[in-house]
Amino acid sequence: MRVLGIDPGLTRCGIGVVERISSNKLQLVDCGVIRTDSSAQLHDRLLSLDEALQEWISKVKPDAIAVERVFSQLNVKTAMATGQAAGVALLLAAKAGVPIALHTPTEVKASVTGTGRASKDQVAKMVVRILQLSEAPKPVDTTDALALAICHHWRGMSSNKLNDAANRERVRIKGLQKVRR
Repeated sequence: MRVLGIDPGLTRCGIGVVERISSNKLQLVDCGVIRTDSSAQLHDRLLSLDEALQEWISKVKPDAIAVERVFSQLNVKTAMATGQAAGVALLLAAKAGVPIALHTPTEVKASVTGTGRASKDQVAKMVVRILQLSEAPKPVDTTDALALAICHHWRGMSSNKLNDAANRERVRIKGLQKVRR
């Protein structure tokens, strides 16, 4: 299973690709940052992000895409830009037919470090440890994207299994109800 983690941002969008190579081992496939020109018009920046994300999706062929859930931030301008970047990522994933997961920053931190209050430095150290890297990728947006992919491997898969089981049970109950009528 290969997960593309996306830490959305309009100026810097972190990308991290992590693959499960055994039941308890994850491996770095690739990572990077998509940058857009902050002096360009918004629509041009979104188009640049769209093109770069399309290239990543085509290149790494993910089985799932995990995007950081945009939450209320103190800086409205930053929250809007992050939301716009996340929207581009979500739309491309949907167009590619790749399953999408949204994870909050707290969920990612808790999954990777054991606490939702971890610092960026603590998250980076755990990403290095989990993926057995010699050092944390730079900039931090890349490390955050890798943490998202790791979180999805660990949390998203169990959520998907629970949802699948719940759906099977609903189908089974509907079938029983039809038989009783």
